[in-house]
Amino acid sequence: MSPPTGNLLQMFHEYQSNAAILEHYNYTGKLKENKYKDGLKPEAIAFLLVCLLIIAENAVVLLAIWKNKKFHLPMYYLLGNLTLSDLLAGFTYMVNIIMSGANTLNITPVLWFLREGGVFIMLAASVISLLAIAIERHVTMVRMKPYQGDKQGRMFALIVASWVLSVLLGILPVLGWNCMGQLDQCSTVLPLYAKSYILFCITVFSAILMSIVVLYVRIFRIVKSNTQRLASVPQRKGLYRKSQKYMALLKTVTIVLGVFIACWLPLFILLLLDFCCPAKRCKVLLKADYFLGIAIFNSLLNPIIYTLTSKDMRRAILRLLCRHCLLTKDGQVKKIGMPFLECSTSRTDAASHRLEGLETTVSSSNLTPSTIKLTVEVC
Repeated sequence: MSPPTGNLLQMFHEYQSNAAILEHYNYTGKLKENKYKDGLKPEAIAFLLVCLLIIAENAVVLLAIWKNKKFHLPMYYLLGNLTLSDLLAGFTYMVNIIMSGANTLNITPVLWFLREGGVFIMLAASVISLLAIAIERHVTMVRMKPYQGDKQGRMFALIVASWVLSVLLGILPVLGWNCMGQLDQCSTVLPLYAKSYILFCITVFSAILMSIVVLYVRIFRIVKSNTQRLASVPQRKGLYRKSQKYMALLKTVTIVLGVFIACWLPLFILLLLDFCCPAKRCKVLLKADYFLGIAIFNSLLNPIIYTLTSKDMRRAILRLLCRHCLLTKDGQVKKIGMPFLECSTSRTDAASHRLEGLETTVSSSNLTPSTIKLTVEVC
């Protein structure tokens, strides 16, 4: 038997041995925790309910994007991809909680890797989806071209690439980047993960987040400059309103980015401490579930952010959730003293919706009379 084949068989045997779980958890001191002796704790049940709410919220947003033709644009498809990652995150968190506690000691290492890998995949999908949105917006603003078919291809390429990279990042431990047989290199928070792998993931996520921040700074400068220039020219009021829409959408995505950082930063800091701290030295590492709980709220808050900051999304969700009580027979939204609910489905709005994909970010160098005429007629 060749050495590579022998190593694979040994690794397969270790992945099926429950003794490895007990050995690693005992080494890190986690077996002293009562959570591994009893069933689900009250806080775990509370988190399960939160996960169900996360799934329901994000499912509503995805359904609203799918049913509303106004959202059938690359930008909203990318937001839908982020929403999908949040929905799947809620599901993987729920599975993680159910398989945790006393059940942790009854599973095999391969199931443990799948349990934790799912969380890492969803985290990576969220981060890379935010990067994909930033790249798409930046390319659109810098090129300053109207909506074209090739943008659909770019959008699908970004979505596929985000999931391929996320899955690849999440399965690295089960492919061999773990600490089985090397207890001194093990993480305390995730006892079968190598500290080097965790540091690698934090480095990758931090680099992506920094890239997103840089891209948004550039985008805001471009949009703000165009908005100020167009506001001073009466003939360009249509383009000015279009530029304002870009700014509003960018603010929504920026809020999403800020909330993501706020929710995940405590866990990132804890994992950095995990890398630096020897086993059984830092007691706070045994409380990682609470830090993960804070991170879970990110997937809960995103749909709320979409609803509160985007009037179009708010209208679509309200129509979806309460169509019979909000809509009249002719398709109008009932006026019930709430201005943000007053929207119309008239021919003018329908024409505007069909031309919503005409993304023209203008500067003094690329504005033409035909562009002005078309935009003014639409707006």
